[in-house]
Amino acid sequence: MTPRSRSQPARFQVEDCDREFLLRIGRHLDADGLLAHPTETVYGVGAAATPAGVEFLGELKARDPNKPFLVLVPGSDVEGLVWTPQARRLAQSLWPGPVTLILADPSHRFPPGVRSEAGGVAIRMSPHPFIRSLQRWWPHPLLSSSANLPGQEPARSGEEVASLWPKEVAEGRLWVAEAGKLPPALPSTVVDCSGSRPLLLRRGPVGLDVLRGIVEDLNWDD
Repeated sequence: MTPRSRSQPARFQVEDCDREFLLRIGRHLDADGLLAHPTETVYGVGAAATPAGVEFLGELKARDPNKPFLVLVPGSDVEGLVWTPQARRLAQSLWPGPVTLILADPSHRFPPGVRSEAGGVAIRMSPHPFIRSLQRWWPHPLLSSSANLPGQEPARSGEEVASLWPKEVAEGRLWVAEAGKLPPALPSTVVDCSGSRPLLLRRGPVGLDVLRGIVEDLNWDD
């Protein structure tokens, strides 16, 4: 990745992001830049959902290439993915929110590193105001992974993010959207909707009773 100019705003407050600044962030992402950002759970770090974005984000996090990235989407109209009736009901009832859905991607809409070997893609529509605003003006899927290195706890502040990757921040490769220190939160609930029946893979903020009230045929592991 080509280093960015140091004159670029590598760290900024989310409350200062007007329309023009959000468009600048979008251009940064389109140019294969990286973005650390707050979510409804912890700070995430992301990139455009392209092969280059997967490569650069994987390098940043020293991530196992066989572990696919989550995608934050601006809405439930993502083309190419298979929306089962159960997935539609879950999205309509719980998005934006801390629920990740895994959908089949038979048309290879997303590159390897997002699409798993089994052919599924994990997507979520974040309710965080910064992500909602960004994807209003840059309406594209955003790779997102917790802002940490292998074996470490996820960052809960922009300061922690900057301390993890000072070189990338200084070079302007990684922009950091700061929103103060986030309170402790559970990781998102994960439901695999790529098969004939939805399967709860990870329990989280949205409980089993709520999920079963929306999709009665939900499977889960005790």
